Amino acid sequence: MFHQLSFQECNGFTLYPNFVNFSYHCKANAPGVMRPYIIGVTGGSGSGKTTFLNSLRTLFDEQVLCVLSQDNYYHHRTRQEMDDHGIHNFDRVSSIDLVSFEADILKLIDGETVTREEYVYNNAEKVPALLHFRPAPVIIVEGLFVFSSELIQKLLDLKVYIYAHEVKKVIRRIKRDGIERNYPIEDVLYRYEHHVLPSFESHIKPIMESADVIINNNESMENSLMLFESLIRHQISLRS
Repeated sequence: MFHQLSFQECNGFTLYPNFVNFSYHCKANAPGVMRPYIIGVTGGSGSGKTTFLNSLRTLFDEQVLCVLSQDNYYHHRTRQEMDDHGIHNFDRVSSIDLVSFEADILKLIDGETVTREEYVYNNAEKVPALLHFRPAPVIIVEGLFVFSSELIQKLLDLKVYIYAHEVKKVIRRIKRDGIERNYPIEDVLYRYEHHVLPSFESHIKPIMESADVIINNNESMENSLMLFESLIRHQISLRS
């Protein structure tokens, strides 16, 4: 069982002492009822957060695992700040509607279903879907600025940081933004240099020092996925 683990490193998955303290009872809900287990996941743009979480989603039914992403909480493009060259900067804490993100996390904890329109950036060819997030025993909240909210930090049971080398992140960003978000490569590289990197150094990289778990995604996350699957199943069993 996970609460008996005492090792520090295993297959690219770094564990810290507080990682073994998994569960506690909900303070707000009825006495004796355990509140959902909340995991926060962050990492630089292109580090592999979406790939990791999509893989986890395939292993669980939405009734037991809910994943809420900050990607769907960007303010409208017209509200995004521009840099000195007139380019919208989506890599600022203020680019995210943290108030709505916080409110929806609290709704999920209270057992309410959250409905949110998918954010499609500037891809005019993609019709936004209406997304439904249902309460579950385990809730994962992920995004670049998950830890920029003091409220969310207090709610988290586990803080996860996904790490990858800069070169790999750039390559992944080019593939993602070129295909999914319809950005030309010149625009992708400009944003990475002038928006992504400064934001990473200021807001995201420092989180690594306070993370409970660091996942190395330079090659493969297969072993990390196996450990996380076991962790989630353990938390689900505690709340069944």
